[in-house]
Amino acid sequence: MLQPSRTKYRKQQKGRLRGMASRGIELAFGEYGLQALTTGYITARQIEASRVAISRHMKRGGKMWIRIFPDKPITKKPAEVRMGKGKGAVEGWVAPVQRGRILFELVGIERTVAVDALRLAAYKLPLRTRFIAREGL
Repeated sequence: MLQPSRTKYRKQQKGRLRGMASRGIELAFGEYGLQALTTGYITARQIEASRVAISRHMKRGGKMWIRIFPDKPITKKPAEVRMGKGKGAVEGWVAPVQRGRILFELVGIERTVAVDALRLAAYKLPLRTRFIAREGL
């Protein structure tokens, strides 16, 4: 699963996810893509599940790019522990995603295969998404 090899700080504050993405909103590498329509966090496990679904459906054809990376640590305190005593341990990693962000890109396969592969990937994600294609296709 994806996670940073090193980070400057072990734990982060939650922050806020608001507005539209200003970067990563256009297809940069492939012909087809999956674009987020809502805002939220995508875990490393969800990214991996989507990646497996896409690659299995493509059957060793084409190329895929994952345009998001889970670099934000999420902490959690153990069950039945009283409040206080500091912040919990890092539980996992998430990628903060704003509306409009491209999540996956594909190239080298037919449009129908790309639509089906990205639809299968979208089922694994907690956000609403849409299929996009490079203009002129």
